[in-house]
Amino acid sequence: MKIKWYGQACFKITAENGTGIIMDPYHDMLGYKLPPLTAEIVTTSHEHKDHNNAEAIGGEVKHIKETGEFFEAGIAIKGIETFHDKLSGAQKGKNTVYCFGIDGLKVCHLGDLGHLLTPQQMKEIGRVDILFLPVGGTYTLDAADAAEVMKQLKPKIVIPMHYRTKALGVPGMIFGKVESFVKIAKVEAKKEKVLEVDLKDIERKAGIVILDYK
Repeated sequence: MKIKWYGQACFKITAENGTGIIMDPYHDMLGYKLPPLTAEIVTTSHEHKDHNNAEAIGGEVKHIKETGEFFEAGIAIKGIETFHDKLSGAQKGKNTVYCFGIDGLKVCHLGDLGHLLTPQQMKEIGRVDILFLPVGGTYTLDAADAAEVMKQLKPKIVIPMHYRTKALGVPGMIFGKVESFVKIAKVEAKKEKVLEVDLKDIERKAGIVILDYK
């Protein structure tokens, strides 16, 4: 599969069979600008505008925004209820974690997760090979809590998201830097423009992978 980051929590995964999956596409409001994209599947973790612009994605798109189990375009998908804060959603509402079975690998996008996972949530998520993990704090997990969630799920590859970048300008100061997470996690970090990974080489590519949003 190929994985490309478009900023904030938006990624596109292209499976070996060409199926495109886009997670949490945003409205142009943060300094990032979403390019024209097409896909077969779009998931949105919650209804904040920096995560819910499914209408921007072209093609014959299946939009999934609920919890439950789904099977679309050869991809098994599971949506699991979590929360955007540490108070069971009382401050910022609910958040859906999505897990995907793609090319024999288990991929998990945590959306705007705002708390450590419960044993039940960890059981529902199960094995994780590739984890998309918010690390910037304020609206999501901060660096320390993100490192704890990483320990809870034990993924082979961690891709940080939802942190401060140059594209965000001054408003981005509310988010922490990805370097803070890397330092606390104490795991080797590599930088890639696009991550290409499959079942055969995932062990070799294990660690934190920081993707370029440009």
